[in-house]
Parts: sequence; C-alpha cells; structure tokens
Amino acid sequence: MRNIRITLAYRGTAYHGWQVQQNARSVCAAFQDGVEAVLGRRYDVKGCSRTDAGVHAGGFVLSVLCPEEDAPGIPCGALQKALNNVLPRDMAVLSCADAPAEFHPRYDCVAKRYLYRVWNSPVKNPFLEDLALQYRYLIREELAAEAARQFLGEHDFTSLCAAGGSVLDKTRTIYRCGVKRQGELVTLWVTGNGFLYNMVRILAGTVLEVCAGRLCPEEIPGILAAKDRSRAGPTLPPYGLYLDRVFYPGDNFMENPTEEILIV
Repeated sequence: MRNIRITLAYRGTAYHGWQVQQNARSVCAAFQDGVEAVLGRRYDVKGCSRTDAGVHAGGFVLSVLCPEEDAPGIPCGALQKALNNVLPRDMAVLSCADAPAEFHPRYDCVAKRYLYRVWNSPVKNPFLEDLALQYRYLIREELAAEAARQFLGEHDFTSLCAAGGSVLDKTRTIYRCGVKRQGELVTLWVTGNGFLYNMVRILAGTVLEVCAGRLCPEEIPGILAAKDRSRAGPTLPPYGLYLDRVFYPGDNFMENPTEEILIV
C-alpha cells in the first residue's frame, strides 16, 4: 500500500466543513472527487482535523492510502500537478509526499496553529468578504496581546468550549498566543497541543471583549478557572478562522507565523 501525505489549502466559504456529509458539500468530498478523477477510484481520506463550515485552511494535512498498483510509479510532483488541475479553484495541493504506512495526520500531530483574522476598520473591505471579521472599533495591539498571553500554559478550557462538544477531558496546553497588526488587518494566532469545539473562535471573542473594555486581561485566569462558558466572550463567526499549520514530531511548533502567512 502507498500512503500519500498531502498538505491542502482551501477557502472554506462554499463548504460545510471538512467532514463528508450526506446533504451538504464538504472539503473532503471535493478532494475525493479530485483523487477519483486522477486515479480512477475513490479512496478513504484521513484528515488532521474537522474544520467547521466556513472555516479556511492554509496547511491542512491529510493522507490517502491506496494500493501501489493504482498509482504505479507516479511521482508525487506529478500527482500534485494533476490534482491541482482538477480540484476546485478554492482548493490547492501545496505539497505531496510519500509517507510511512503507519502515518496518520490526526493521531501523529503534536500541535496545531490557528489564525483568526479581523479587518479593523469602520469601512468594510469587499476583498475580505468571508475571509475576515470586520470590527469597527480600534484594536490596541498591546492590550490584545496582553489578553492573548493570559491563555498560555496548561488549563481546563471548559469556559472556551461551545455546547455540543463530546470531549470529556478539556485540558489543553497553549504554547504560543499572540497578535499582529498589518495596517487594518489584525491577526490573532494561537498554537496548542489540541483545541476544543469552537475554542479558538471563543478565545478570539474574549480578546475582543478586552479590546472593547468589557473585560480586563487580568480577569481571564478567573474565567478559565470558573469552567463556565457564560463567563467568556462570544463565539466569533467561522469565516475569520484559519487552520494555519499542523506540526509533527521534529517540527518547531514554538516558531512565530511568518510575515507571508499573515498576509491575506
């Protein structure tokens, strides 16, 4: 068997998340359509995460396990090119490589990095429609960064978990959490060993509550300790959220996002 590791970027606007659904278009199904068009058969695909409807990805890792005879000697570079020729315009294969048979994109990852993008202007940007949240009031970068730092470390993140999540253990570790402004575009980024249902969107909503003066950064540890969803900020819309990168053993997940990653 051949286990092919692929890094995929996609704009999630037209999709109801990664997971295959009966009555809605999903990123996984669209990718499987592309694989079927190239290799002639539909294969099971393993993904690194389950992004929600409207969420985007700049580095979603997946794997395709197929019999060697179905892709005999096809170089990964040629496969990448062929897939990009047939995939929808809002989806692209960034890299393609053979992986060990035991590689699993979800269970082998050691950390993930998410971005939440905010267009901080009273004037909307039509070129960022469905790609960033418009927030009309001034975001003070220093204050937002101070709020972001309060989430660092290992905590029970029950207060940042939306109803509907099925995970019992809500303890996670946040390694890095910061804020960067580029003109009117403000990006919050967070790297952790795992994330709960809507956790990053609620974290970003809590930071904006601090920016609005409704919370102080010093209140955030108490919010986490309360294990009470009603204490934290709102769940921001999905279209500002990006799964930016997935880290595996040997990767440096303590790095900051590059300038290029932060630019839309």
